[in-house]
Amino acid sequence: MNNQEEIYLKVVSLFENLFEIDPSEVTLEANLYQDLDIDSIDAVDLVIELRKMTKKKIQPEDFKTVRTVQDIVDQVEKLLS
Repeated sequence: MNNQEEIYLKVVSLFENLFEIDPSEVTLEANLYQDLDIDSIDAVDLVIELRKMTKKKIQPEDFKTVRTVQDIVDQVEKLLS
């Protein structure tokens, strides 16, 4: 899982499996809170799954600025590099 496309596809799969969100709704521009209805508890679950996916410790402050699916992809890419 090296490039943004692979990361994006994995993130789409996470949203579908964790939150039962239709994959067609998970676009790079989708806002997590407004478009996808993610709340703070969901965000914690998401970070836990991303930690499993990357096998890296994720600092909460790294995800404070995350607002869109693209932001998640960027953060995961940064963790993996």
